[in-house]
Amino acid sequence: MTPNPASEDRLVENFLRHLRLERRLSPRTLEAYRRDLEDIRAWLQEQQRDWLDLTQAEVRAWTALRHRQGLSGRSLQRRLAALRAFYAYLKREGHIRRNPAVGVRAPKLRRKLPSTLDVDQMKQLLELSGDHPLDIRDQAMMELLYSSGLRLAELVSADLTDLDLSDAMIEVTGKGRKTRRLPVGRKAREALQNWLRIRPSLARNDEQALFVSQRGQRLSPRSVQSRLAKRAREQGSPRHVHPHLLRHSFASHMLESSGDLRAVQELLGHADISTTQIYTHLDFQHLAQVYDQAHPRARKKKSG
Repeated sequence: MTPNPASEDRLVENFLRHLRLERRLSPRTLEAYRRDLEDIRAWLQEQQRDWLDLTQAEVRAWTALRHRQGLSGRSLQRRLAALRAFYAYLKREGHIRRNPAVGVRAPKLRRKLPSTLDVDQMKQLLELSGDHPLDIRDQAMMELLYSSGLRLAELVSADLTDLDLSDAMIEVTGKGRKTRRLPVGRKAREALQNWLRIRPSLARNDEQALFVSQRGQRLSPRSVQSRLAKRAREQGSPRHVHPHLLRHSFASHMLESSGDLRAVQELLGHADISTTQIYTHLDFQHLAQVYDQAHPRARKKKSG
């Protein structure tokens, strides 16, 4: 049976109307749905197939074809999501009995490895100079970020009462409002002691935040990002430095030294160990580089 283009198009238009009126999606989102479905529709026309006859095997074939043609895993995920939603609507309206897009997955995305500083680069970054209160505050912030692997939100939300220097610990509230206690290293403790001595000269009397701005109020995330970038430029860092870079570096260096993935997971506050495992890939990448440079059968021959 030859597909009826008008009837096929009407199914898509009815679906988009449903998204606009019932789910109240934005025009931009609706246009994205339209583009994704048009791409699949073009393939269906080439195969002389229509929406209502599409099988799961054909959805898999289309996915494999687009992947071979260079479509990224992320783009395929989005198009499959649009297709699943479209067929869920057709099923609800009684046009089909089974959603052919359910159970079809896009190729796994290549997870981007986090960027880190090596130990020497980190040492250079943390060698700040200056005795202005903001210099002392910035030193303490940076040392704490690297010492304990804090997230930016955890740093700015920390209160004075969360820090226990006598026990070398800090309690932070992470994602999902979960709290955890973290050790604070010697260098960070020294920097924090220096900061706490001069903090009253900046902080308002009723301000409980551990780190405050020149106005005496809790420091904002944007201010921390700006200060770290400024400090990195002053230290001659060739990289853009941001708070999460210090957290990534902390995790990588801890794992490299200890090899204890579970302990690093606890320190970082990851709910799932698979999130922490990305640092094992980073560590392996480092080992592979060392191997290439050191192994007599791996080194490249010198030209000439």
